[in-house]
Amino acid sequence: MTSFLEMWGQMGLLAQAVVVVLIIMSVWSISVMIERFLTYRSARKQSMEFAPAVSEALKTGNIGEAIDLAEQHEKSHLAKVLVAGLQEFRAHQDSDRIPGEIVEASKRALQRATAIIIEELKKGLGGLATIGATAPFVGLFGTTVGIINAFQGMTAGETTGLAAVAGGISEALVATAMGLFVAVPAVWMYNYFTTKVDSFVVEMDNSSSELIDYFLKQRSDK
Repeated sequence: MTSFLEMWGQMGLLAQAVVVVLIIMSVWSISVMIERFLTYRSARKQSMEFAPAVSEALKTGNIGEAIDLAEQHEKSHLAKVLVAGLQEFRAHQDSDRIPGEIVEASKRALQRATAIIIEELKKGLGGLATIGATAPFVGLFGTTVGIINAFQGMTAGETTGLAAVAGGISEALVATAMGLFVAVPAVWMYNYFTTKVDSFVVEMDNSSSELIDYFLKQRSDK
């Protein structure tokens, strides 16, 4: 059985370039997968710690403590969003502004923070989608080049038939196999991470709505 190194040595420069590109794409996508997985896991873990703690702080009306908790859980997507609204509300809490304007300002701060965090959560996912969509075609291009080289070699030589091109075709198909090897995990993980981001967005929207309700109650009690 022909080893990969032997096939590599028999490949043309263009086919080798295709394999190198696929290896780079694979390494990059794996690094994104690992980084996103760790980021989402940290966000989930810290949010589960932050949510009940900040709820207790707000029940006692201690907005300063809630802000401190949010700053301590800097990897939590919920904390990153809620701290923006809390800081905006506290900044105008003792001002002479109309209560409704203060709540609206806090709401806008929450919306801006949510938009920023969503973009942070999506970091690298566009690249995964691109690799998942293009890697099979890159591999197919390498296969096509390899088959062309195989038939050109048959034309230049004296032998004919399937035996003359079997080796070249098997080497060319390595590019297709590598393209699929790179693309399939990228597509799977892209879909998985997109689902995670969607759940994070729902959580941020719900938490923002609950915080706005809290602000409205705070203003109505005064």
